Amino acid sequence: MIIGDRLRELREEKKLSQGDMEERTGLFRCYVSRVENGHTIPAIETLEKMARALEVPMYQLFYDGEEPPKLPNLPKRKSSDEIARGSVGKEARYLSKLRRVLGRANEQDRKLIMQLAQKMRTTKKPR
Repeated sequence: MIIGDRLRELREEKKLSQGDMEERTGLFRCYVSRVENGHTIPAIETLEKMARALEVPMYQLFYDGEEPPKLPNLPKRKSSDEIARGSVGKEARYLSKLRRVLGRANEQDRKLIMQLAQKMRTTKKPR
């Protein structure tokens, strides 16, 4: 669906001119024309203004049915906490304990631990 065609269709159903749209939205009539003719793609904020001017819910600019489309039955998405490594189970308990211990360590000990961890990361394991 081309948004400009849909906007023109809704405007004509309401018996509004492009000049009426200019008054209701604060957008220039020539801009409304450019959108309707497909020369310009409006921003979401502009589409919101046009929907208010046409007195229709925003979804009707993209959908020509009377009621909002039915949403497909999608599987529940995992939250970012569920996706993050160490957010559940044994890893979560270990990381929580590590945070507490590191929180009690002084700055010099934390630096030493970080240097050790970096050294371990870069050292190759013998085969």
